[in-house]
Amino acid sequence: MKIGVLTGGGDCPGLNAVIRAVAKSLMLHCDAEVIGFREGFLGLIERNAVSLSYKDVSGILAQGGTILGTHNRANPLSYFGRDGADVSDEVVAYYNELGLDGLVVIGGDGTMSISHEMEKKGMRIVGVPKTIDNDLMATDRTFGFDTAVSIATEAVDRLQTTGQSHRRVMILETMGRYAGWIALESALAGGGDIVLIPEIPYDIDEIVRVCDEREDRQSFTIIVVAEGAKPQSGKMTVRETIDDSPDPIRLGGVGNVIQAQLKGRIDSEVRTTILGHVQRGGTPTPADRILATQYGAHASELIRRGEFGRMVARQDGKLTSVPLSEVANMVKTVPLDSPLIKACHAVGMSFGAKL
Repeated sequence: MKIGVLTGGGDCPGLNAVIRAVAKSLMLHCDAEVIGFREGFLGLIERNAVSLSYKDVSGILAQGGTILGTHNRANPLSYFGRDGADVSDEVVAYYNELGLDGLVVIGGDGTMSISHEMEKKGMRIVGVPKTIDNDLMATDRTFGFDTAVSIATEAVDRLQTTGQSHRRVMILETMGRYAGWIALESALAGGGDIVLIPEIPYDIDEIVRVCDEREDRQSFTIIVVAEGAKPQSGKMTVRETIDDSPDPIRLGGVGNVIQAQLKGRIDSEVRTTILGHVQRGGTPTPADRILATQYGAHASELIRRGEFGRMVARQDGKLTSVPLSEVANMVKTVPLDSPLIKACHAVGMSFGAKL
């Protein structure tokens, strides 16, 4: 058996744990040869592959990033290196030339969408859900999310002490794209006072009201805002647009926008911290290492059973798999009846809007 593996999209804690689990389980139980592709689908496009040994995938469980490298713009269906040309047939030809029996693709919604299209062209693919944003459909949890929430929660804890000392309003902007999972869970874990997520457009007047109320009672306020948060009568804050990217919109800066809106309307000073790529770097938490290892081992099991065109998933606490078609081109957002939202309401947290 000869199996390829690649990591696509943004980097994420736990990628190496998946590579390790996929490769070791296939080597140990199938005597398989495992081929790694450099920088995601770019390795398939530019024929940049390396044979992985058992030693290569040992000692990387706790290592952040990915030993294979990754790329978030390498789409074979619209390759930026050739002015958006479709090079998918060349990729399929290279896949066949290598004699691969299958390909494990580790990535988020963009990577899974590409995988779905390449699978329709004859490539046998098993997907593994990766994203710090936890916004992939059909799975309860993605690896990398727990690490991002842990980092954001630590930031909330630290901002709380400095905010309390100086009687300030402290704004923390998290990642998350179009979903509010990171902001919501870190605010809940860190005891935030206001949490702003894309699923619930905010009213700046309501944020002012809560800040004023806390000035009299607690003297400081912690606001956790997802980068995709938007006002009730406005749009998300776009930092930049990258035309040749599968997802050209780069969000960011909403924390600074809210700080400017609060200036002059409340007595407290306001400070903003944009956490940025700190959330996606470094050592994965134990929970992410375990989940990533389980996902990698289950991916190799799907390969052994010949079940391709599917993505590993966790549903109701159990490992399973779903067709790539159920994941491609979709985003999982926070439902308004989420138990997390109910818990926030129960402890008096505001969503910056009257619900």
